[in-house]
Amino acid sequence: MAGRGFIRDKLEIKFLILYITARVIEPIPFDTVLDLTLCDDAIDYFDFSECLADLVKTEHLTLSEEGLYAITEKGLRNSRICESSLPYSVRLRCDKNLAACNRKLRRKSQVKASVTQRPNGTYTAAFSLEDDMGSVMDLKLAIPREDMANMLAERFRKSPERLYSEIMRVLMSSDPEEDKDQ
Repeated sequence: MAGRGFIRDKLEIKFLILYITARVIEPIPFDTVLDLTLCDDAIDYFDFSECLADLVKTEHLTLSEEGLYAITEKGLRNSRICESSLPYSVRLRCDKNLAACNRKLRRKSQVKASVTQRPNGTYTAAFSLEDDMGSVMDLKLAIPREDMANMLAERFRKSPERLYSEIMRVLMSSDPEEDKDQ
């Protein structure tokens, strides 16, 4: 144990890892577990790595082939029993970080953009936006170059609501052909 903090031993690090993995909305990679666990200055990388590996070995967590960690039923039971032994200030800081992490994870699952090559050498940029009720928008565009398609996909990921609003504005505005007749 290195720095100044409230976590004093490896057992408490394990409690903290279980606390975190019980509250994330989907399995997460090593780096995310690490970032969320380092909310206390007393935790160092090597102790964390050892504790995470132990939790997988003891079947409190699973590690998927994609490198994602998820809590098991056994881990959930033990997390509920042990969470009150974590210092309150650590839990508060952890909850704040978890809320931000879960917002990012939810956003990532609701906003999707992909680029695929078509048989004629052009590309398709596919965009989808979902909310808690389901699909809000699905859009596919034919794009002549891969770099352009990737740029559009990145822009969509950053601001899908803007594209949705612009499409709605254009579709809801009066038809230019109707305006000419009046």
